[in-house]
Amino acid sequence: MTSPDRGAGYRIAADTHIAILAGGEGTRLWPLSRSRRPKQLLQLGGERTLIQRTVDRLRPLVSPEQILIITERSHAADLHAQLPELPASSIIVEPTRRGTAAALLLAALHVRERAPQATWASLHSDAFIADDEEFRRTLAAALEAAASGAYLVTTGVEPRFPATGYGYIQRGAELGTAHGFPVFKVVRFVEKPDRETAEAYVASGDYLWNPGVFVWNNPALLDAYARLQPEIFSVLTSASLADVDGVYPSAPRETIDVGIMERATNVATVPARFGWSDIGSWAELWELASTSPAQNVLLGPARVLTAEASGNLVYADSRTVALVGVEDLVVVETADAIFVCPRDRAQDVKLIVQQLQQEENQELL
Repeated sequence: MTSPDRGAGYRIAADTHIAILAGGEGTRLWPLSRSRRPKQLLQLGGERTLIQRTVDRLRPLVSPEQILIITERSHAADLHAQLPELPASSIIVEPTRRGTAAALLLAALHVRERAPQATWASLHSDAFIADDEEFRRTLAAALEAAASGAYLVTTGVEPRFPATGYGYIQRGAELGTAHGFPVFKVVRFVEKPDRETAEAYVASGDYLWNPGVFVWNNPALLDAYARLQPEIFSVLTSASLADVDGVYPSAPRETIDVGIMERATNVATVPARFGWSDIGSWAELWELASTSPAQNVLLGPARVLTAEASGNLVYADSRTVALVGVEDLVVVETADAIFVCPRDRAQDVKLIVQQLQQEENQELL
């Protein structure tokens, strides 16, 4: 049974659900993002936050009742406030962080209670998507490809450059088509290769970026957990959903990528061209927003002044920031911290975060 058309050219099953992972520690865009305010709760270049834009992107496909937000207790109130269109039952709170494998098994158990035979998708709350319509078409194709339960399905983004910070999917033989999209057998996953290897992957044409968008038929996924992650499966199914908080902390810590997708032999991928970035650093945000190497990208509610400055990203949160005669910097101002670095070292913000963690400086984390 399919739902009526909710958008341009895609029909999906009426019991389709979509789970959004919305936890995270919020360190890669420090000092703006913090453990209590990760980047999905922030406005970055728009009036809507990343989590709001993610839900907006999905609403032509499914109703609010079919969207699940998997989060941790410290973010739950903010998510309720930012997403008033979702019922309270849509916000599923992890008792503690145990990795995405446990989080998505928790989601699967909730889906089983709502629609036992459903096919559903998992995606992240904080990604940048350039083309929402293309994203929906691709997701509808992946849902169709996964519906029979023969394959666990991932989307794979056609790489734009040899990124070393992303995971890769090697595609094999073509299995068929879904909604006009080709579907390929997955040969293997590779996590964050070095530069030379990434260049070889892109040149080969056989590899796709892994954006963490997974689609599966729920009974097939539960079977995969029982076979490939029996301890996590045993822990989370040893209690009812009403009592799962009591057993959840005993689940082994694991990711869905390593724990299930890399171990399963029945994985397929749908190549995607919807324009994706996980906004993993301030430099990536500059790349997404800039139209030329010399452009300054100016963000935030406060004023930014520049003179003879180029290629900089500046986020001013509460005070006026002025730049003169500097190039290719990241400058981030908040009420209690200022961060400055060369743009090509933006990922090294982790060095500052590590110092704060060693100091146990919770106010700045």
